[in-house]
Amino acid sequence: MPRDLPIGNGSLLVAFDAQYRLSDFYFPRVGMENQAGAKFRLGVFSDDALHATDDASWQRTLEYLRDTLVTDVILQNDAIGIRLRCYDTVDPDANVFVRKIVVRNLRDEVRDVKLMLHHEFALYGNSIGDTVLFDPLSGGVLQYKKRRYVLINCEGGVREYACSRSAMTWVDAADGELSMNAIAQGTVDSSIAIPVHLDAHGNATVMYWICAGRTDAEVRRLDEQVRAEGAAHALSRAGSHWYTWVNKSGEDLSTLPDEITDLYRRSLLVVATQCDRGGAVLAANDSDIQWGHNDHYSYVWMRDGAFVCDAMDRAGFPEITRRFLTFANDVIRDEGYFLHKYNPDGSPAPLWQPWIRDGKPQLPIQEDETALVIWLVARHYQRTRDLDLLRAVYRRLVVTAADFLAGYRDAETGLPLPSFDLWEERQGVFTFTCATVWAGLTAAAELANLFNEQDRRATWQQAADEIRSAMKKHLWLESEGRFARGLSLTENGTLELDATVDASTFAVFYFGVFPAESALVEGTMRAIRERLAVRTEIGGITRYENDSYHRIYENNGNPWILCTLWLAEHEVAKGNDQAALDLVRWACAKATPSMILPEQVDPHDGQHVSVAPLTWSHAQIVSIVQGCLTIRRDAR
Repeated sequence: MPRDLPIGNGSLLVAFDAQYRLSDFYFPRVGMENQAGAKFRLGVFSDDALHATDDASWQRTLEYLRDTLVTDVILQNDAIGIRLRCYDTVDPDANVFVRKIVVRNLRDEVRDVKLMLHHEFALYGNSIGDTVLFDPLSGGVLQYKKRRYVLINCEGGVREYACSRSAMTWVDAADGELSMNAIAQGTVDSSIAIPVHLDAHGNATVMYWICAGRTDAEVRRLDEQVRAEGAAHALSRAGSHWYTWVNKSGEDLSTLPDEITDLYRRSLLVVATQCDRGGAVLAANDSDIQWGHNDHYSYVWMRDGAFVCDAMDRAGFPEITRRFLTFANDVIRDEGYFLHKYNPDGSPAPLWQPWIRDGKPQLPIQEDETALVIWLVARHYQRTRDLDLLRAVYRRLVVTAADFLAGYRDAETGLPLPSFDLWEERQGVFTFTCATVWAGLTAAAELANLFNEQDRRATWQQAADEIRSAMKKHLWLESEGRFARGLSLTENGTLELDATVDASTFAVFYFGVFPAESALVEGTMRAIRERLAVRTEIGGITRYENDSYHRIYENNGNPWILCTLWLAEHEVAKGNDQAALDLVRWACAKATPSMILPEQVDPHDGQHVSVAPLTWSHAQIVSIVQGCLTIRRDAR
């Protein structure tokens, strides 16, 4: 199920699902330690019954206030005559989630109702050994385990509460009266009740917040700050911060259609929620995926991070790239390569690629991830001229990594040695990988020239030239006029030409290996457009022929936002901004009303499949819009 409303500040990430249930509560790092053990619930006790807002009787509209990370949610239940309008945010300066709920009485009579708010935290990501209690010092509900604390409070303090084991407080709330049990330990949950008096057709406003910290003193101090400032002011301040942030570049977007401008700015904000202050750029934070995979996407793939940071750089947000490159400088191995993926704190993430094959050691890497970081270093320097950062990362991210790439090649063919493909499904020598290694070595040669390291420049440039020549010799399919996916490693350890049409071969123009209008590129992109097109009303492009990942029906595969937008990147490269924007419109139509983009969609009904938001999908929107703006500026 997608996360329709992510909000965060780079340390605390909160996300709501399509039923407006708080589903993820990541702290103290984005994507690491989901403190929400289950989906939190909201309800209204009225007419002698509890009405949970995730029930079918409620109409829901989930959106954001424009150009902010403040939600704008409308929940209406005509049967009980209640409308809720909810505004949620995370304080940009403190680890505090703030919610404003405006309760509207749709009836002609005076009424008294209760809001019921349920929480099922599992601190450190597990439900063993938590304690939840009513805290008389703050007047709120405190839950803790070791160095993780959350404090739940509301204006005027919590007057009615229940602390229980085994997720029982929501059951307790069914009669409209909470038990007032003051403490529970083990696997716990809590609920609070907030009484609301409503005049006929009147409104009442409730302010509520959750503070997150490492000690009881820290969360109590945050709670005091909210009460001193006023939760409503904190909410307003957050909205102003994000509106200023997303518009800080001052770019003229007036030539773009409104729907594309809105998705562009929303994409910038969504990307911001998926980036940790410590530099990690997370692929996606949607914990529902783990139910079918026993794992999730809350990891750092250096490839995804490089694409995301490059797009954000182009849009005028270089601080994200600076942090990411510092993160990369810390985690790269001394040998000069990156592992498959990392946790947000820089530790190695789970790995399914083996260190041994047929009794022989091998590197379980995707070589493109190392190459793309060098590529990013060079592009970031070209835009920012941040020499201090370049000097800080040059030895490890450029020299060591480029030496590795130049040496990790087949002496006979000149191509990179086998590694895993970007889809993490097969080993071999792939067109995408070769294009990125060419780009990384070319970028390294340019940077070496800045430092007058001519021997290194010559070595790396020669290696890049040899790779480009070898790509035409070994990966080009003359009979079909396109590049193959690559050379796949067979079970007996030999390389065999893999002629599968794969969308990732867009890399041959994207990284500049060959011109976008050359016959080599045109033939490759034509094959992608024609043979990977999804032949339904939904349309779009699948990853490759007969893709089975999350496949809904027996077809070529599901349409991916990314793969479809790579066609738009080709149009941008050729100067066709209108054709590129038409493909962005296709993506707009696949977004939720809150403008969240997934990894892929159902080819028949367009419903989101796999995770949402996918950070890379939003970054690709940013990249294409920036490309179109450049075309239009150059045409003036």
